[in-house]
Amino acid sequence: MTTVAYLTNQYPKISHSFIRREILALEAQGFNIRRYSIRPCPDQLIDPGDLEELEKTKVLLSVGGLGLVVGLIWVMVSRPIAFVKAIGLAIKIGWQSDRGLWRHFIYLAEASVLLFWFGIAGVDHVHAHFGTNPAAVAMLCHALGGPSYSFTVHGPDEFDQPQTLHLDTKIAHAAFVVAVSSFGKSQLYRWSNPEHWPKIHIIHCGLDRLFLHQPRMMLPETPHIVCIGRLCPAKGQLLLIEAVSQLIADGMNLKLTLVGDGESRAALEAVIAATQLKDVITITGWVSSSRIRDYLLGAKVKVLPSFAEGLPVVLMEALALGRPVISTYIAGIPELVEPNNGWLIPAGSIPALKEAIRVSLATSTAQLQEMGQAGAERVKTDYNIETETVKLSQLLTAYGS
Repeated sequence: MTTVAYLTNQYPKISHSFIRREILALEAQGFNIRRYSIRPCPDQLIDPGDLEELEKTKVLLSVGGLGLVVGLIWVMVSRPIAFVKAIGLAIKIGWQSDRGLWRHFIYLAEASVLLFWFGIAGVDHVHAHFGTNPAAVAMLCHALGGPSYSFTVHGPDEFDQPQTLHLDTKIAHAAFVVAVSSFGKSQLYRWSNPEHWPKIHIIHCGLDRLFLHQPRMMLPETPHIVCIGRLCPAKGQLLLIEAVSQLIADGMNLKLTLVGDGESRAALEAVIAATQLKDVITITGWVSSSRIRDYLLGAKVKVLPSFAEGLPVVLMEALALGRPVISTYIAGIPELVEPNNGWLIPAGSIPALKEAIRVSLATSTAQLQEMGQAGAERVKTDYNIETETVKLSQLLTAYGS
């Protein structure tokens, strides 16, 4: 049985249910998955699935500063040549990076502790999610003589600063790299040497039975739209509130529910109060996966007017449940959202967002139902966690055996 270590910066995390689905699907295929989180997650977990994962996750920084120093000393003594090479690699990716050399020496200490843990656990391969610090730590651990590593790049963060993150170096040292969309793959091509392109693969994030194997439910007749995601500037909720405000001023009847939480919540609540939309717009805070499903089923249309994305899993969830979506022409979204299952608009355009909402709510329920069905079939074919992890399992088996 292949033992794979999953490494993330914070796990489990409310917004990372797609990682949990991937892990569980791999375990169902016979892999022994060990979960490692660099930092404890600050979010208050509410999903039962996340709480179960929390019990299975080992937190790297739980060793404290002394533990990191002991890990470094152990590697210096036991693997001096590898340690010197790893220091050189840490300097290479830390020099002129956004986080500086000192932070990368900490990454080296973290890699030293992981090397010890991986040896005890019999880890054959490490897979990191995100091309930021988890990929850096996995690479440094490999440089110290640890197992081979791979990582999944989601975006948009990695594509905003590919050079300071040294994506090219991480790709060069990796056994393979995963992009979640064709757009993501193109960006990895852009920032890596063509000789490494063959190791870059597209493996979509996928959905499980909670969304894929549910009976079709009729759309509600009420003009209710929902936006699900972290409350932050990049998701465009502020523009969505403005578009709804203008539609209400035009005499249109509708309700908007913002499902999620985040750093923009106070600002959004202030705008809602100032525009006297408390009876129209509701903010729920974080909810469990099952409650996300309920909110989607209670809406006619799912809206996500983001400025920056990878390929949002919540759009897959909406389409899987037969709900058409409105989103933006950015990143991997056009690979999922097509004219037969939703509307795409220019990012940042309130007039276009306003018109898309107006058109969607004026569309007959029967036609919306047809669009939802098309979306559900699209997701079931290309974004099924069971079939997507088969692709991943083949790579993990090849490099972990």
